[in-house]
Amino acid sequence: MRLSDYQWSRNPRGLHVQRILITPLEIERWTRPRMGWVKLIASGDEYIDDSRLFLERNITPILRPYRAAWGAGPMDRGIRDQVAAYANAGVKWFEFWNEPNLGVEWAGVDPDWRDAATTIYPLMDNWLNFAEYVLSLGCYPGFPPLAESDHPKYASVRWMDAWLNYLAERHYDRFKNILSSGMFVATHPYILNHFYQERPGGGARSARPPNEQNASQPGWHFEYPYDPISQANDSGRTVYGGTDLTPNGDPNGLLAMGRMFNERCAQIWGSQAIPVVGTEGGIWPFREGSHQQDNRYPPYNEQSHAEATLAMFEWIARVAPPWFFGVTLWKEDEYYFNGTNVPAINRLAGVAPILRDVPALEVMQGGFSPLPLGPDGTPLIGPGPIQGQAENHMILLAPGLDPLWFFETAQSYWNTFRPMVTTRAELIDVIPYESSLAVTVISPPDLVETMTAAIREKYPNVWFDLIVAARLEDVESLLNSRVLANRRFG
Repeated sequence: MRLSDYQWSRNPRGLHVQRILITPLEIERWTRPRMGWVKLIASGDEYIDDSRLFLERNITPILRPYRAAWGAGPMDRGIRDQVAAYANAGVKWFEFWNEPNLGVEWAGVDPDWRDAATTIYPLMDNWLNFAEYVLSLGCYPGFPPLAESDHPKYASVRWMDAWLNYLAERHYDRFKNILSSGMFVATHPYILNHFYQERPGGGARSARPPNEQNASQPGWHFEYPYDPISQANDSGRTVYGGTDLTPNGDPNGLLAMGRMFNERCAQIWGSQAIPVVGTEGGIWPFREGSHQQDNRYPPYNEQSHAEATLAMFEWIARVAPPWFFGVTLWKEDEYYFNGTNVPAINRLAGVAPILRDVPALEVMQGGFSPLPLGPDGTPLIGPGPIQGQAENHMILLAPGLDPLWFFETAQSYWNTFRPMVTTRAELIDVIPYESSLAVTVISPPDLVETMTAAIREKYPNVWFDLIVAARLEDVESLLNSRVLANRRFG
């Protein structure tokens, strides 16, 4: 999978809806300021038609199934069917939970990353199931976004580390396959006033006051906490903390949590670039007065907010790392109210967006682990030989078979053996040569020869396990018998 393979508008501008059950949406609220993303939260199918309208206008929806105080709750049948319905409407980007490091997202639980059995373990176990299901639909699952907290109990940096350490210890290969296959990272970069624009030639200590900020001129900084002002005031500060003033990390930057995730995954799994989308965030659109949450940085007001918001999106398109795809501003009713809107909407409407130039950068390849070469000097693509037992297992459904059917009728098999489930044979390519794979192909009789040739000829190292689906009822019975016998393959 390459960064350029992800399907989206390439426009980093986005706006979050105000809440569920308001439909039809006023699409012009996105088209007038030339948005490229829309974040939807839905309790059911209320945004199906809206999603199609957005897609027709090259505005990419991100959908989160809404369940109040869901905590670490699993993907139930309702969520599964809801995701499938939106996927059938063309939606490809999906989230599950929302800021699970906050108590409001739980019923009767005060979440703490140190209480791993209650929070970290079930969240990751259930997210893996969700992610694999979304991938099986040919869509992109979002790693859960965290509230940007530095409180010892809720600190987003601590939570993220705990999640990734658990995945590395308990689900290393399973998560690596998900990283390789099309996931993204959802973050909530509410960046406070951690941005500024230099005066020409002025350096770190000559940030422009609000009335001098101009999005059409250079000198903008959105790289907090790595920008010159932050480093001049607290040398060595990073998203991880790194200083006495930030013992639990400092996540309050546009790129901070996405950068942390990418750096940690590169260290542990050898990834190169995992896409990041800020599915809430931006600069808070105060409507009156001047606001200065961090006195190291200039304040901003309603007018400079407009300049900075436009500059932020242009900075993302021009300067941000290639893995950062944009932000959906929080939220619709903060930007539109009483028949009017904040100045940022007018400023965006007056300037065409700069589209993101997304390179064909391999998610899991590049400078970290070059492909091994065969005897003829060509790269060895796909899994390597099996030594004893395959390290990975994939269920490959032939064309015409619906993944929703598999999860419905083969739930016992999937819960027992946890294979990857997909309709995309090309995902075999993302299994590295250093690893091995068994593929269970479920195919109707008329496609058996085609599916057999597609796997056996192209991937000679793959263990081939064929199930002929003459009748779907027989497939269900066969898979259930495998569960009873604790036998993964036939």
